[in-house]
Amino acid sequence: MLIDGVMLLWFILTAMSVAFVAIDIRTTPEHPVMKWAFILFTVYSGPFGAFLYVLGCREPLPGMHEQYVSARWRQALGSTMHCIAGDGIGILVGAVIGALIALPMLADFALEYVLGFAFGWTIFQALFMGEMFGTYARALKGTFTSELLSMNCLMGGMLPVSALAFAGDPAAHDPSEPLFWFRMSLALMVGAAFAYPMNWWLVAHHLKHGMLTVRPAGETAKAMPGMDKTKDMKMQMASKTGSAIHAPSPPVWVMAIVSFAVLAAGLTVALVFGGDR
Repeated sequence: MLIDGVMLLWFILTAMSVAFVAIDIRTTPEHPVMKWAFILFTVYSGPFGAFLYVLGCREPLPGMHEQYVSARWRQALGSTMHCIAGDGIGILVGAVIGALIALPMLADFALEYVLGFAFGWTIFQALFMGEMFGTYARALKGTFTSELLSMNCLMGGMLPVSALAFAGDPAAHDPSEPLFWFRMSLALMVGAAFAYPMNWWLVAHHLKHGMLTVRPAGETAKAMPGMDKTKDMKMQMASKTGSAIHAPSPPVWVMAIVSFAVLAAGLTVALVFGGDR
């Protein structure tokens, strides 16, 4: 079948992409957690992840990483990658458990949401980025809102794809079949696209970090005209409190409503048109 050939090509390209990113990113002066985020996202998204790594994070010339990643769209990209990488692990675990015990669709989605949010918030956000907050408890408080808003948009985008893609094929819901993992890859990529605008807003108001530069001791960046030396200071100040430097516009509560609306819309489409398993 055509889909078998497409999947074979996809998994080959994914393996090559993951190998490239995992090897190449070792020399990129990025935060270790963000390095793992790009590797994990490439596992989910194959050549698209490798393309976004090169376009959004890979240092073009020695000493230029700070300037290269300072663009707002790259900062938002890094924030989104970090979200998808952590949440994606929990979502995939939930999807496998739900398939193995034959959960109804709504219960399956609920399990994916809970595990995705729990892993993304408590591990990938609060634990791995804890040095930005000082204590784990402060990190949990400071990252809750950003994780919630981003997770809602991610799930809102991926639920319809997860429910509708290959809906009539039992292999799409069997973790032992390649089609299951292909379906989840498609869903996570669409979810990432839906989460990107929210992460843009979060980064713009210093409620979430984007790309970070961590250089080896003794290595310095090139001083480039136009570099904003106050951005990192603002981010660190915001991180310690979990609050924006200035009052966000729209306010946080409005964006929270937007995120839940996206989640509700995605869930409605999935349940109405996806049927039940």
